[in-house]
Amino acid sequence: MRVIGIDPGLRNLGWGIVDVAGAKIAHVANGICKTTTGGPLAQRLLSLHAQLDAVLRQYKPTTSAVENTFVNKDGAGTLKLGQARGICLLVPAQFGLDVAEYAPNAVKKVVVGVGHADKAQVLHMVKMQLNGVIPVGPDAADALAIALCHAHHAQFSGRLDAALAKAEAQKGAA
Repeated sequence: MRVIGIDPGLRNLGWGIVDVAGAKIAHVANGICKTTTGGPLAQRLLSLHAQLDAVLRQYKPTTSAVENTFVNKDGAGTLKLGQARGICLLVPAQFGLDVAEYAPNAVKKVVVGVGHADKAQVLHMVKMQLNGVIPVGPDAADALAIALCHAHHAQFSGRLDAALAKAEAQKGAA
């Protein structure tokens, strides 16, 4: 399974890709899709779409995960971030991928073990779990954390499904 994690942002949209094979998780790539501040919103969204589309075409993930955004004091900023988040949901869907969504605290809880971890703690744990990989920036580190969170959830879900199927088979054999 190849997972792309996406950290929504209008100026800096982080992405990180990991491969999952059994219990092993390996770094594939990470980066940041950037737009220029002050340009027309429609053009910035189009740019994010094109950049993210290129990432998916190049790395061909099989599933995706996007971080939920939180509402802050600036309503206009929140709305713009929500529009960028729409691009983060749209592009993987255009590739036929399932899109999981995780709250920031859920990602931190899975990756760091604490739901209110700071960026330095997230970066440290991403580097530890991915054998010293250096993300290209904080947004890419967050995206890798989102990918790791989804990978861990998928691994657990797969084990749970397998255990339920085994129990059902044993029940039927008895």
